[in-house]
Amino acid sequence: MSTYRIVILGSGTSHGIPMIGCSCPVCTSSDPRDKRTRTSVIVEAAGCSFLIDTSPELRTQCLACNITRVDAVLYTHSHADHIVGLDDLRRFNALQKAPIPCYGDAHTLHDLRRMFPYAFKDMPDYPSAKPHLEMIVINEPFDLFGVLVIPIPLYHGKLTVLGYRVGPFAYCTDCNQVPEESMNLLQGLQVLILDGLRRRPHPTHFNLEQAVDVARQVGAKQTFFTHIAHELGHEATNAELPAGMALAYDGQVIEIKDA
Repeated sequence: MSTYRIVILGSGTSHGIPMIGCSCPVCTSSDPRDKRTRTSVIVEAAGCSFLIDTSPELRTQCLACNITRVDAVLYTHSHADHIVGLDDLRRFNALQKAPIPCYGDAHTLHDLRRMFPYAFKDMPDYPSAKPHLEMIVINEPFDLFGVLVIPIPLYHGKLTVLGYRVGPFAYCTDCNQVPEESMNLLQGLQVLILDGLRRRPHPTHFNLEQAVDVARQVGAKQTFFTHIAHELGHEATNAELPAGMALAYDGQVIEIKDA
């Protein structure tokens, strides 16, 4: 019996919720589940912890959720709300006294090197600590500390991004199309976390109606929607969703046992 523990570090859209200068009912809500930092999750399996994306709030997310170890990072794509917390990885380097492998497609890793050049240059006289990372390009399933990780190609508008499947769990944020070949990779899931931005259509994200339709096609036992905008209040939206579907929320813990 394998056990998977998923911690939702952040479930919000790129602005975060509450948004700066907004007084809408969700941004001013007293429900803590309506407070959403930028999207990221930790997957714990086989005694290791895999972080998916390094959001701008990575430090505060890890403090809030008592995350003290990151053995690897899986990057979905290089938009700012998914990568700019990269520098916070240096604390895990210090705790673990080891480099951290980072996985993604070639385009994403190229952007990381371009946006954080100091982290990838050999500078013995650099006056402060910096992340120690190993960049590994992926384009097929791979073994990560004894756990099979399957990249799931998705479309985020015209941009190809990656979701990830780890055992009975899959994470597919920032997308508005799942190609047929990727849909096949998502069959037999226990838990799916899927982009579900808002009610209105969007050119690069699933709206809630589209996300529900895709979730039905995938047929996971439980689906949680993420990358949520301030148009969706947690309690009211969940009351309308089909059985087996709900909005994710920051700090949520999902445990899966897989025979």
